[in-house]
Amino acid sequence: MDGRRRGPAEAPNLGEPAVPRPAASVVLLRRGGKHKQRALEVLLLKRTEEAKFMPGVWVFPGGSVDETDGTGEDGYRACAVRELEEEAGIALQDDQELVLFSRWITPEVVSRRFDAWFFLALAPAHAPPKPDGIETVDANWFEPERALAAQSAGELALSFPTIHQLKSLLPFASSDDALAAHREAAVEPILPKVIGTPEDPRVVLPGDPDYPA
Repeated sequence: MDGRRRGPAEAPNLGEPAVPRPAASVVLLRRGGKHKQRALEVLLLKRTEEAKFMPGVWVFPGGSVDETDGTGEDGYRACAVRELEEEAGIALQDDQELVLFSRWITPEVVSRRFDAWFFLALAPAHAPPKPDGIETVDANWFEPERALAAQSAGELALSFPTIHQLKSLLPFASSDDALAAHREAAVEPILPKVIGTPEDPRVVLPGDPDYPA
């Protein structure tokens, strides 16, 4: 487990698994540094400590799909763009490229579940993030390695999917490289499962040798 504080919406569910809510997020990338120092950076927002789901956690901008967003993949894309503007004050152009990056489904043992689609996008120039002060209270650009090191040092809280997505960005020297690598990549839904005991739970992923069939 990631060791962070859980909100009431993340309480264990001992009955029938909840139906996952459609959700979408933008993994917003920018070309950090100056001149030839163009390391990939990603935008993370800190959720309010009052949130019922993932309080105080640093996340990618995102949220639940609304009816007005539409249906299918277009609906997920519209949701991701809308949530980025609402939570971070960054508007993307209508023709902005969004590349499907990953899809994570909340484990069945969690009370509130999401079927979350994550899209890579390049940040517009001169668009500093502005947290909305309600759902999000801070924002910063991180090189993936720095965010993971801060999480390991206990300096910021990250969720299990965010940790794994940041790790998957480590091989890329630039945002352009990350976008290019994922344009034609197949994306399969990832459903983590929690095994072990209540005193010593452990999260496993598809492909792990002890992942339940």
